[in-house]
Amino acid sequence: MNAGQQHLLDTYRAAQRGEAAPPAPGTHTVRTAREIQQWYRFRAVVTAPADRLPSRLPSRLRRAVRSAAACLLRRGATERVDGAAEGVDGAAEGVDGVVRSGAM
Repeated sequence: MNAGQQHLLDTYRAAQRGEAAPPAPGTHTVRTAREIQQWYRFRAVVTAPADRLPSRLPSRLRRAVRSAAACLLRRGATERVDGAAEGVDGAAEGVDGVVRSGAM
């Protein structure tokens, strides 16, 4: 069920119960995004520079982990040239159906 269908169902239920209809999906999205941006700006002004350092550290760490994962995924894609799919017990079955233990 997507957001539009859920909204229609909620509107129907509200009409049956005599309640106010819920807002349409996406109605408050822009306002919420502005409030989040305003909160981050407020936090940047109020927080001391020494206290802001730990918040920068996780983003650097996330960036490093993301780049390392991307490198591993690229390397993994080039190593699986023979089309082998690894099974549960660690053995791999190639395209030709031959089971090879420790193929990866």
